[in-house]
Amino acid sequence: MTKTRIGIAGYGNLGRSAAIGVRQFPDLELAAVLTRRDPSSIERATPGVKVFALDQAASLADRVDVMLLCGGSLSDLPEQGPWLAGLFHTVDGYDTHARIPEYFAAMDQAGRAAGKLSVVAAGWDPGLLSLQRLLGRAFLPQGSDETFWGKGVSQGHSDAIRRVRGVLDARQYTIPREEAVEAVRQGLEPELSTADKHYRECFVVAEPDADREQVANEIRAMPHYFAEYETTVHFISAEEMARDHGGLPHSGQMLRTGRTGQQRENRHRLSYSMTLDSNPDFTAHVLLACARAAMRMAREGQSGARTLFDIPPAYLSSLSSEQLRKQLL
Repeated sequence: MTKTRIGIAGYGNLGRSAAIGVRQFPDLELAAVLTRRDPSSIERATPGVKVFALDQAASLADRVDVMLLCGGSLSDLPEQGPWLAGLFHTVDGYDTHARIPEYFAAMDQAGRAAGKLSVVAAGWDPGLLSLQRLLGRAFLPQGSDETFWGKGVSQGHSDAIRRVRGVLDARQYTIPREEAVEAVRQGLEPELSTADKHYRECFVVAEPDADREQVANEIRAMPHYFAEYETTVHFISAEEMARDHGGLPHSGQMLRTGRTGQQRENRHRLSYSMTLDSNPDFTAHVLLACARAAMRMAREGQSGARTLFDIPPAYLSSLSSEQLRKQLL
């Protein structure tokens, strides 16, 4: 078996999870790690794997088949994504929902120009839950759906807080409003605003001389992240962060209520949910499966950007079509 060689650009929580997770994919192997930090300072999760400075990416074209882009969506991926898409086939979990169209366009242009294939926004939401929304609306065109996230730690939102001046560390919890979830479960089809569905709770370790009020105000005013939500900011010590917020769990659910029949008298409810002990571990596994699919599509001569909507489900699996039909159909 010829294994697909995986590179990892960015070695934070998601990058480390990908380095460990690749061991569970028999047709993939980790070939290189790229970092903005000093490569000699990186503690490798996989012994023997070489670590390179991010600006050495162009020299790795003959070493890496698919590059996983594991930087943050706020500022890393918009800058790094199109550049790296011009050098490698790529997979990323870009998760700023409102800006996906423009990010997709930039990745599509870069990939087509270089003859490379990029799978974008491929985590679990956007990603798997997006796919469930598509299926629900396709099967039940008359109806409504809602998606709820949490309670759990959002990697992208936590990273966005850490980019605020005066912040040393941060965790952001997305918390669904139970009354909203229950109304949807009961099939009431309520009209819910963004603030009706969730609120956000932030735990921040600030620099000693930081203006905490200013930090909190900047967090609450951040568009696409906090401005649309009720947001609470707590300032805690580094010791409290390590003690009380060391884990990275998350969860999510998509619920659709649809109606069929002559008078739309028959009601149907679809739900898809997930509970994750480790948000970065699970997200990394989604990206790795998408790397397998990206390589298959690239071998067919495809280039430009794709999302999970565009990937044949069989391409995500290591099994052959015959095996899938026998074991899963």
